[in-house]
Amino acid sequence: MVNNKINISAFKQQPPADVGESRLYLNGPLYPKEKVLEILDAGDHHTRLWTRKCIRDVANLALEMDEVRLLIRQAIILGTYISSEWCVQKPNGPCAACDGYRLYRNEWAEYARKTIRFEYYVKFAVTRNEKILLLVSCHPSQ
Repeated sequence: MVNNKINISAFKQQPPADVGESRLYLNGPLYPKEKVLEILDAGDHHTRLWTRKCIRDVANLALEMDEVRLLIRQAIILGTYISSEWCVQKPNGPCAACDGYRLYRNEWAEYARKTIRFEYYVKFAVTRNEKILLLVSCHPSQ
């Protein structure tokens, strides 16, 4: 089988023919925290919502891009690395090797009129030129 998948991430390995969120078995994240923080510090135009699901999830959370960048920052500094995996933007589209993190964050919940602990998942990749962060997933626990 020929692999025609295009890897747009900074991770150099060739993606599998059937990407379908294939795990990468590593001892830690693909992207150094310092590099991710550098990209986040570069501003909104260096962070992109890359998948339709991610765009929908961020809209459902009513987050602005500066809030998305803060959530990613907190996830890599205060959260827990979960795993790395190949993700595809759309069927037969480009793919990227992504790092996934879990973050617990206390937030005021207006509907409950109290502070509640929320669990978030974020998954992202750094582009090949190491200038843009592609956010693949950003949602509360499901």
